[in-house]
Amino acid sequence: MSDAAVVVLPWLVAPLRHVLHTSRAHALLLHGPSGVGQFELALLLAQAWLCENDSMPIEARPCGTCASCRLVAARTHADLLVVIPAALRESLGWSAESDEGAEEKSSKKKPSKEIRVEEIRAVVAFASTTSARGRGKAVVVHPAERMNAIAANAFLKTLEEPAGNARFLLSSASPASLLPTIRSRCQAIALPIPPRNDALAWLLEQGIDASETLLDAAAGQPQEALDMAELGIDAALWSSLPAKVAAGDASALRGWALPRVVDTLQKLCHDAACVAIGAPPRYFPAASIGAGAELVALSHWSRELVRFARHDEHPWIAELSVESLVEQGRRALQKPRIAGRERRTESIHSHR
Repeated sequence: MSDAAVVVLPWLVAPLRHVLHTSRAHALLLHGPSGVGQFELALLLAQAWLCENDSMPIEARPCGTCASCRLVAARTHADLLVVIPAALRESLGWSAESDEGAEEKSSKKKPSKEIRVEEIRAVVAFASTTSARGRGKAVVVHPAERMNAIAANAFLKTLEEPAGNARFLLSSASPASLLPTIRSRCQAIALPIPPRNDALAWLLEQGIDASETLLDAAAGQPQEALDMAELGIDAALWSSLPAKVAAGDASALRGWALPRVVDTLQKLCHDAACVAIGAPPRYFPAASIGAGAELVALSHWSRELVRFARHDEHPWIAELSVESLVEQGRRALQKPRIAGRERRTESIHSHR
């Protein structure tokens, strides 16, 4: 399997072997946090199902060297269909496979973040045709929760009455967003956050320094930690953010995508609330979180961040939005003003 170009994350080896050994369902739902490798596991399973090395037991596949495995690695296998929103194809290294996708890429229209019904109709047509290499067919849908309502209902019909010998792999970070009827027709495979030592070792292999801080920042999700590092977020920058926000300084967040800004500020709000009640923070180093913020103010900021998160892909003026969110954070992180007798005492001393 070492020669395969399909990514083999070290913490996926055991789940891969387990699923190959135990599962015979025609549809699997791989679910878990977004940065732990559901998509990579789906591709590995598809490669294993299509592997042509009969000298290996199924649970030891994919071999990575047979013609089928090489075709999967080259993204050209005729019996594998990968359905991804147009907006995610480039970042996942999977180019558009249809004329429609190529047309969309060449046009000025913004790539869709949804999986649309036209793409699901292509799945139906693909599944109903004969396997080119005689090993059956595999369909990967990622992220499955991106199917819009029409597409989801069309896909449900495919699951209810599967055509031919196709098997389906749905990967999702938000399975609750899928139709209950889709979930009920899939065997659910939970993919948890990997062991911390495995994640840290993998990040070190990727050349990430001070990976513990970034892994905490990413809630234990190593792929998310790697994405942060590739965006130029290092341990020093992350540790400096609480003080900058408390001072109303938004400079470190400029140029970030709004969803990432909102997510970062939500993590800071969470950690500030933890410190306020005497609990350890989760995402930021403990020494970087100032004490003294009021829970009432933090609760108000949290509600505002949740409200903004519902629309964080709206075409706001990004710089003004970041400035506004940081100013809300500055007010929330302030220590409460002196009140009552302490305020009067301060006033007396000031007149002496």
